[in-house]
Amino acid sequence: MAVLHAWRAARVTPLGELHAPPRMTAVLIRLVVQVVLVASLWSGLYAHSGPTAGLSREQAITYAVLAVLASRLRELDQYAGRDTVLQHMHFGTIVYWYLRPLPPARYHALRALGEQVYGAAWALAGYAVCLAVGVVEPPGSAAVAGVFVLSLLLGQLILYFIMLLIDQWCFWMLRNSSAVLILIFAQNLLSGVYAPLWFFPDWFRTMSTFLPFQATLSVPLSLYIGRIRPADAGEQLAIQAGWVVVLFLFTRFLWRRAARRVVSQGG
Repeated sequence: MAVLHAWRAARVTPLGELHAPPRMTAVLIRLVVQVVLVASLWSGLYAHSGPTAGLSREQAITYAVLAVLASRLRELDQYAGRDTVLQHMHFGTIVYWYLRPLPPARYHALRALGEQVYGAAWALAGYAVCLAVGVVEPPGSAAVAGVFVLSLLLGQLILYFIMLLIDQWCFWMLRNSSAVLILIFAQNLLSGVYAPLWFFPDWFRTMSTFLPFQATLSVPLSLYIGRIRPADAGEQLAIQAGWVVVLFLFTRFLWRRAARRVVSQGG
């Protein structure tokens, strides 16, 4: 029975996508356009120059394309399924999270896991195509591939807990729309989605080391393209694991406090 409950929770958002073919078509078109544009952009930037900031043309393109593909891991339309914390708080249905067989924290995590698996299918399919046509380079070795996968998993855990913090914000402020917009911008900027962090000033890179954002994407991609050597991966993986532990404990504490603040607004 527990497995059945977990399966039903995990498929909530992916089912909303699979039952909306036009939305899937739009996702495919947007993903193709993004890959083509970033590959063309970095090809043009390196057309008349050699390695920049320690990055060759092939490394830069690989990094940029992988950053686009990685963004598909957590880009599902939760609003379509009307199952966001914000919507539940607004309509007063958040109380049902506390009446289900699954605790709210577990339900939220399982739903995110389903989204992650669905997003990973898109990312892997895109990666296979880009690898086949030569847009991205393969990892330098099996060791590089191994630490990259481990680092990416840790990075996605960190990103989940960051997003969870924004959801939990609703229990105190009722709405988190502005916080989500700020977070998306901060995440894309400080994790190296817009551009690798090595192109930013020293003070910016120093500041980012004290925040969890670069551990979500910049570190895994740096390992993949060889910017961080496998021999130096241990320290980065330890930092990522540390962020996972800290954020897990903090969000667990907030779940306990949130139960005391359940408010029905509207429903």
